[in-house]
Amino acid sequence: MRTNIFQGTGVAVITPFTSEGEIDFFALREHIERLIEKGEVDYLCALGTTAETPTLSVEEKELIVETFVDTVDGRLPILLGCGSNNTRAVCSFLENTDFEGISGVLIVTPYYNKPTQEGLYRHYATVAESSPVPVVLYNVPGRCGVNMTAETTLRLAREFEHIVAIKEASGNIAQIEDIIAGAPEGFGVISGDDALTFELMTLGAVGVISVIGNAFPNEISDLVQYLREGNLMEARRIHTSLRELYRLAFIEGNPAGVKCMMAEKDEISNVLRLPLVEVGEMTRQKIVKAISDFVI
Repeated sequence: MRTNIFQGTGVAVITPFTSEGEIDFFALREHIERLIEKGEVDYLCALGTTAETPTLSVEEKELIVETFVDTVDGRLPILLGCGSNNTRAVCSFLENTDFEGISGVLIVTPYYNKPTQEGLYRHYATVAESSPVPVVLYNVPGRCGVNMTAETTLRLAREFEHIVAIKEASGNIAQIEDIIAGAPEGFGVISGDDALTFELMTLGAVGVISVIGNAFPNEISDLVQYLREGNLMEARRIHTSLRELYRLAFIEGNPAGVKCMMAEKDEISNVLRLPLVEVGEMTRQKIVKAISDFVI
């Protein structure tokens, strides 16, 4: 029987850097604790897009995973991003990694080489057979250059119980509705876009993997909880209050926006690794105003 534990509020955790551009592990531990103890989130996503993972070395990734496992200490599930456009490399990682403390893996659609739908199916089928932990698919065509259709997603969901959910960030509401409508029992659809969480959860999505939740974990947790309870009035109130922050979080790319928000709240240093850069001064000023004006 398929069981998807990745429901409710997940946060795609940022990687804090020092002013010299090195990983700030102290700030990372503090942030994880803040999300768990004060943010009341349901699970954490490590080494996703928001973590600037492409700029991290293998050794740095290993240290980040150790930091997550040690700090979380079993209090919440950890979803580990470890996708690639090289199927053999993903499977080798899955087969040779100690997943103690890790509850599942987030596998992005292969990027750059642009496989067909049959290629996507075979990639994920091979990954599912290699993974010792549950697999969450991740469809984000804006970054990967290929969209995984509802038909391919449902084919995988029906054939592999080890595949428990999909993080859908295509922005294609009709496609996401088709997945929700056709999903086998226990298979969850997770919003991969903060701004669409309200709409997608009213259609049957099971939660969100949030970017803005790094800066506003309580508010996102409350939004999701109200939606799970069917309290649309309160959920809409929070969603409406967050709309400008949603926009500003992504206007100059992720995680530049949310890192600026966190820096303005004195939680981290506003440092990214090239080729990503901090938001421009005009956007920063808009973020400062939006935070000042934010009321729920």
